[in-house]
Amino acid sequence: MSIQTLNKATLVGLTADKAVVLDRLQALGLLHVISLAKTRPEAVLELPEAVHPDQLQQAIRYLLSCPQKRRQVTVERHFDLHKVVVATLENRKRRLELQEQLDFLRKRIRDLEPWGSFELPGNQGLLGHRLWFYLVPNYRMPEVAKTDLAWSVVHRDNRYSYVAVIAEEEPRANQMPVPRTHTGSVPLDRLRRELEDLEIELEALEAEREAHTRWLYLLQRSLAGSQDRADCDRVGQQTLDAGEIFAVQGWFAAEQQASLEQFAQNEGLVLVIDPVAEGERPPTLLDNPERLAGGEEIVRFYQMPGYRAWDPSRVVFFSFAAFFALILSDAGYALLLGVVLMFYWSRMGLSETGRRLRALGTTLTLFSAGWGVLVGSYFGAAPPEPLVALKMFDMNDFDSMMRISVLMGAGHLLLANLITAWRCRGRLQMLAPLGWALLVVAGVSGWLRQQLDVEWGLMALGMVQILLCSSERPLQGAQNWLWRLVDGLLALTGLSKMFGDVLSYLRLFALGLASASLAITFNQLASDVAAAVPGMGLFLEVLILLLGHLLNFVLAVVSGVIHGLRLNLIEFYNWSLADEGYAFQPFTKREVNPWIT
Repeated sequence: MSIQTLNKATLVGLTADKAVVLDRLQALGLLHVISLAKTRPEAVLELPEAVHPDQLQQAIRYLLSCPQKRRQVTVERHFDLHKVVVATLENRKRRLELQEQLDFLRKRIRDLEPWGSFELPGNQGLLGHRLWFYLVPNYRMPEVAKTDLAWSVVHRDNRYSYVAVIAEEEPRANQMPVPRTHTGSVPLDRLRRELEDLEIELEALEAEREAHTRWLYLLQRSLAGSQDRADCDRVGQQTLDAGEIFAVQGWFAAEQQASLEQFAQNEGLVLVIDPVAEGERPPTLLDNPERLAGGEEIVRFYQMPGYRAWDPSRVVFFSFAAFFALILSDAGYALLLGVVLMFYWSRMGLSETGRRLRALGTTLTLFSAGWGVLVGSYFGAAPPEPLVALKMFDMNDFDSMMRISVLMGAGHLLLANLITAWRCRGRLQMLAPLGWALLVVAGVSGWLRQQLDVEWGLMALGMVQILLCSSERPLQGAQNWLWRLVDGLLALTGLSKMFGDVLSYLRLFALGLASASLAITFNQLASDVAAAVPGMGLFLEVLILLLGHLLNFVLAVVSGVIHGLRLNLIEFYNWSLADEGYAFQPFTKREVNPWIT
């Protein structure tokens, strides 16, 4: 549907101009390079001033995680790569050290606060005696009272008594019911002063880190530039060099032929263009409008279709949105999903992938809101009076909801087989997916009518088509026909699989009902608590509603994503897409966005 036609280009030029040609070819960004040379070691990234790529990437990640970022500097007038990277990594190292000390001090202060602020008198301060501290559970204090030690309770809470013992030597293990508590020799007041100093230093480091974020664009561009040079060196190793000339070969979109021809003319190169040969496996270049390209991102994540297959992106885009809506089944949750999407709207618009997923998220929100209105669910509550007329379905009508789920599943698999038949048009194998389509139609029709009369004929015709037309073996010869029947019988074993795949779509109804039931349960629980607990009831009611619906919303969204994708990428793919390919990777320069948020 939207897999671009590719051609193979071979560019031939002078070896003396190779470096310049490859750099400009990379800037053009049209070619998926095919290696013409033997495999060589991968190129190593080189950065100036002994800055290792790993260090540069670590510095970039550290600055990107900073909550507040400065305006980006886009000119290199005051930029020193080595100095900025070293300073950033020193900041990171010192910040980690201080954070560890801060955590230790906070815990030490928290442990010492019940004992109060004191300074140990030393060995001679108590005539050779020392203080020993014990954290004793209250229920074990009678055991302490039975000892012959000099002790005192300096603090008590609902669980523990804080006991100080005066003795020349540490009491034996059997004298006290618990092991000794180590309080340290530093007084509480000094620990608090150290904590304050650490917090001030951490604030200064955080301010320095925020100041360094102004160099993020230039740091990323330095890394991108080094990676571009590495890619160029790698492609340089994949060319065919023969004396004074070299050749580079690759796939390109047929619609870009004029641009490639103009490039070859400008650079003084010989250009040879060949169509895809019968046995070749070119990469797959998908082409979808940005508003529908969210389905392409899903397809890329799971399985890239082969070059000679078809692009399921648009089907997956809309079917995933429909399945997600059935699982969410609440207009209120759809509104909440829209709020989350609006919160990340600007950030998602900074990249092409983000814009595609943003369009997909908008579609999910609209489909979910529409279905939520049709089932009349608003955070589990009944629709308000103006929207009552729009309610057309009842989630508690199990028969109707099961029919909707099965019909959606049957329609989805019917579409998959019709697409497969269309791709096999002109060949006898086209009748096999049409046979499966007949079986789906006949089975659903018989189920809806609760009887099978006309449907038996359709089912028999479909099974005959599957039996006779599933094999790709030649039609001549008795042996070939015997093997064709064997292939057909093996194909018919997929009857149970088709039945199970159609029933698998019942998860749409089950998950939607679970989400709606949980919403109603939280509403009822909140109402009961409000009525049963005067005064605090209103606060508890609001708390239950917030936490309950937030939990249910997260579960519904996770279920919608997981099972919505599963029905597309397992059930649907199994009946429509078998040829797996690999993605078109253009030889191009990396882009860096200066607007860091």
